[in-house]
Amino acid sequence: MWLQPLFPLALGHVQLAPDPLDTAILLQEILRLRGEATGNPEDGCAWTGDLHGADQLHHHPAFAPLLRRLAKAACEYVSALGFDRSRVALHLQRAWPVVSEEGQGIGRHHHPNAHLSGVYYLTGDGSAASGCLRVWPPRQANELVPGLAVGHGGPFVSPDAATQVWNAPWWDVAPRAGLLLLFPASVDHGVLHNGRAEERRVSIAMDFCLTGPPGTKQAAEAEYLAPHPSTWMEVGP
Repeated sequence: MWLQPLFPLALGHVQLAPDPLDTAILLQEILRLRGEATGNPEDGCAWTGDLHGADQLHHHPAFAPLLRRLAKAACEYVSALGFDRSRVALHLQRAWPVVSEEGQGIGRHHHPNAHLSGVYYLTGDGSAASGCLRVWPPRQANELVPGLAVGHGGPFVSPDAATQVWNAPWWDVAPRAGLLLLFPASVDHGVLHNGRAEERRVSIAMDFCLTGPPGTKQAAEAEYLAPHPSTWMEVGP
């Protein structure tokens, strides 16, 4: 029996080798942006800059060079999915820091305001201890019995449903300094709690949008993509 994996979810991986001094400068600036805050209002939730007025790091002098490099990787991801880059424009919409202290994480969510999301890790050694990114499948394509893959085991050879490649209820990726992950913004994801008292889990989250390129007049772009923002007209608050 040979099983062919169909319709896979594209989770992009790019491992950079950042300069430790550059990383230290960015970490210091993120802690400055966080100030006296310790987390978001929800109990046990990490501090996320998008809820505290720090969601435009791509315009911040300290972060702009890194985010330009990460944006190039996002362009490569879009090309790898088969998009004709001459017929789409990719926009970095938002970029914000995330800081998880011990016991903090982020609940399951997705980003309906964007098309492509990414996370770049400033800390992490590749272990799960400081909190993995957890990605949930849009649907359980091989769930022959409803509720089979909700994580309680079921009639599998292994008692842990997460070890079942074809019916895994989620996929976890451990943080590693310099690792960039890219995935569709519509995909549900979250961050597991940081279990290390001595280590902050620090990352930068990003949202990208696709539009038609500037000056396009092709009907195909108009059918699927919003026109380039340079053509938009603001009509008031």
